[in-house]
Amino acid sequence: MGAEKVYKVSEITRQLRSLLEDAFPEVWVVGEVSNFKPHSSGHIYFSLKDEASELKCVMFRRDAESLSFTPIDGMKVKSLGRITVYEKRGFYQLQVLFLMPAGVGELALAFEKMKARLQAEGLFDEEKKKSLPPFPARIGVVTSSTGAALRDILNILRRRWPFLTVVLRPARVQGEGASADIAEAIDDLNEYGEVDLIIVGRGGGSIEDLWAFNEEVVARAINRSTKPVVSAVGHEVDYTIADFVADLRAPTPSAAAEIVVPNKREILSQLDSLVKRGTRASFARISDLKRKLQALARSYGLRRPQDLVMESWQSLDELQRRGSTAIRHRLEILGGKISALEARLKSAGPEATLSRGYCICLKLPQKELVRNSSVLSKSDGVSLKFAEGSAKCIVEEVGA
Repeated sequence: MGAEKVYKVSEITRQLRSLLEDAFPEVWVVGEVSNFKPHSSGHIYFSLKDEASELKCVMFRRDAESLSFTPIDGMKVKSLGRITVYEKRGFYQLQVLFLMPAGVGELALAFEKMKARLQAEGLFDEEKKKSLPPFPARIGVVTSSTGAALRDILNILRRRWPFLTVVLRPARVQGEGASADIAEAIDDLNEYGEVDLIIVGRGGGSIEDLWAFNEEVVARAINRSTKPVVSAVGHEVDYTIADFVADLRAPTPSAAAEIVVPNKREILSQLDSLVKRGTRASFARISDLKRKLQALARSYGLRRPQDLVMESWQSLDELQRRGSTAIRHRLEILGGKISALEARLKSAGPEATLSRGYCICLKLPQKELVRNSSVLSKSDGVSLKFAEGSAKCIVEEVGA
């Protein structure tokens, strides 16, 4: 058996580059723009796609500067370029030399049609927007249970307002069935969650990744929600139908968490500032009265000046004592209110319910909250959380 030809990775990549670049020195390609990303260098990166395939594209600054329009995701375009191979990463791409619109892409067209129809129905009307509660005790979150968006939301909420209870209703946020799952999650939190407001969102992605939030079923669910809904989909440049229907749009999931709760440190600082201003005002008033009394004591027109001054000093001392007492009393009231708020928030949390003998049942492996035995089947695995500890069980029998 003869010696076999063995290529290095760089050798085979170089040969493929030669074959492709020689075969397609200049070619027209039509497709829909996706993942459009202008770089700070002036270069533009995006993909062209159709119903079957996707082609990575790059347009260098010298060519991008001649563009007469700004491409957006979903726009159908016609491009002139040449096929090149990026040897370092081993993939081929279209180096675009010229780009022109070829009509509105199907997704962008569908977005505009949906937006116009729902706007005509009044779903975007400002007078329908609900106000957010200033001090929410329970917040519902609709997003993927494994995404970075959830971690960002939880971290910020805990830092800013630790008295809060977060109720997560996991949902798929992209792919088949995602829009129905999101709509059902919003309905569930309205019916069972006992929440003060709802955050609906996910991290960034292409127009296809975010498309579930453009579906009518999600828009209708947000519109019928009795709780205020904050949309937090993608990045600041991403807009979805959910953003227009929601009571408030946050540019990112992290921004949503910043918006919906106050900052504990700022609240305590405001209380401290209020007390200090009251104290300064009281002592300023006392100092003013002392100055007037001193001027009065030096007056020649008074009868029994010494007695009158002594009586005034006594009244002033009483006023100072009452002022100090009132300030201490006010501080005690504020402290009591804060303590009562903390106790109320703790009693509303799941720990208080568990301490009374209840438990939380989660269906495994997806850890779905079980509200009714009808969702269980024999041999299903469940996790039971108690006030102290937890247990994993297997269902032997399901009753009505």
